[in-house]
Amino acid sequence: MSLAFLLTTLIVVVTPGTGVVHTLAAGLAHGRRAGVLAAFASTLGIVPHVLATVTGLAALLNASATAFQVLKYAGVAYLLHMAWATLRDKEAISLDTSGGPGSAGRVIVRGVLINLLNPKLTIFFVAFLPQFVDPGEPHAVPRMLALSGVFMAATFVVFAGYGVLAAAVRGHITSRPRVMTWLRRGFAGSFLALGTKLALTTP
Repeated sequence: MSLAFLLTTLIVVVTPGTGVVHTLAAGLAHGRRAGVLAAFASTLGIVPHVLATVTGLAALLNASATAFQVLKYAGVAYLLHMAWATLRDKEAISLDTSGGPGSAGRVIVRGVLINLLNPKLTIFFVAFLPQFVDPGEPHAVPRMLALSGVFMAATFVVFAGYGVLAAAVRGHITSRPRVMTWLRRGFAGSFLALGTKLALTTP
């Protein structure tokens, strides 16, 4: 496994995106466990994209403008929904000490959907993995799966770090109503911006 692959993976994973925003919000709202669950869910949402890439379904997605557009706008709609829900729901980012299964379930479902409905991930793997796999290699598929596993492991570790960090400062933030209001607006704006960016994406 090359250093170039590891460095590229780290840069991509650390760069804030929808998964990071969701993980930070979960950590602030529900604590360390929720932050780690959000990181796990976001990582789990990558699996279908990896499988699509490795099995060749990504080629169909690239070739079919209709398939890409359907998946893209489903992702855009969900991000806009997340922006609206975060902005209007004063409980979306508030101190939650119950740790009940209901909130954990929402964190997981949202995390999976955020990455599942992001066609850019499949496009990323299509452009990313072939750079580190020799087409003539007899074990190309296992190697792509191994590289994808490393990418997902890095995603989970970095996202979990974001979630734990957010949980560590939640007590200093969630007790300040004005700060919480601006946080909700900030997260809502982030989802809106990311949804707009996705809407402008072309295959």
